[in-house]
Amino acid sequence: MQRKKTRLIRIGKIPIGGTAPIVVQSMTNTRTENVADTVAQIKRLIDAGCEIIRVAVPNMPAALAIEQIKMAVDTPLVADIHFDYRLAIAAIERGVDALRLNPGNIGNPDHVALVVKEAKKRHIPIRIGVNAGSLSKEMIAKYGGRPTAQAMVESALSHIHILEKHNFSDIKISLKAHDVPLTLSAYQLMSEATEYPLHLGITEAGTVRSGVIKSAVGIGALLAQGIGDTIRVSLTGDPVEEVRVANEILKSLGLKQYGPTLVSCPTCGRCQLDLVNIAEIVEDKLKLVTKPITVAVMGCIVNGPGEARDADVGIAGGKGEGLLFSKGEIIRKVPEDELVSALFAEIDKLDKEAN
Repeated sequence: MQRKKTRLIRIGKIPIGGTAPIVVQSMTNTRTENVADTVAQIKRLIDAGCEIIRVAVPNMPAALAIEQIKMAVDTPLVADIHFDYRLAIAAIERGVDALRLNPGNIGNPDHVALVVKEAKKRHIPIRIGVNAGSLSKEMIAKYGGRPTAQAMVESALSHIHILEKHNFSDIKISLKAHDVPLTLSAYQLMSEATEYPLHLGITEAGTVRSGVIKSAVGIGALLAQGIGDTIRVSLTGDPVEEVRVANEILKSLGLKQYGPTLVSCPTCGRCQLDLVNIAEIVEDKLKLVTKPITVAVMGCIVNGPGEARDADVGIAGGKGEGLLFSKGEIIRKVPEDELVSALFAEIDKLDKEAN
């Protein structure tokens, strides 16, 4: 994959665009003014591998809370703001690292100028976010009465031009829809139209079950084309799951090394143990492992070690027993009820050797 080189910006300590690695982002679902709950969730997101975190700022108490939140965590924060320029300025003054704000929604040009002035002074980037479901009536009418990729791009460009008139270029762009083909088309058009970094996502993707599939297809297809600088998987559920899925998408494309990769076979008639249950137990226990390691759970003693020869460590099941192996080489036979514990003992051993 040849990534498109975009303009480099910085959100706090994190470089975005240019040749910088693709960054995982999520959003809290706590009330931001509840500092204790918000900080606790942010720490869980960080532990899962989140690098940038967005918080909702619908009112002044939420904007003012940013100062206390920033004192508790050092991960860059993005303030999500709609319409009210006073909330944007308050968030900037309290130390936020970036804004998610469409300047055209503020209305008064003088108010836009005030926000841009403060953002420029403190090197605060602004993400312009266009969603298919929130296009203006005029834009939808112009493009045949429905959201189109062209309408989304034109809407984003109109917001960009407002910022550019103020000589502001610390900009990131997102163009999201719940419809995957529409999202793909919009990002492809925008990638051709601008060199600003792009934030990828499928908005309102759904629950953990259905949303993971839509997000993996949409975000993965764009990343495979070299498009995208940051990503967020939008799921109805615990935002920690968003982060785990985002990291898995990046890992599957070879764009990131983070935590373990599980390789497991789909099972067949040769399998003589409860491989599904074993694989689920291993997957759950691997959530506590941060080392970038490949772990295999295979159902066949005959082919398992060979088929998963690239795995750092793995198990292959037989009848009542299985094999523990590493890099395709058998270490020893293990009783079936000890396979998982033997596997994680070997993972701990590899971890100690690496350190």
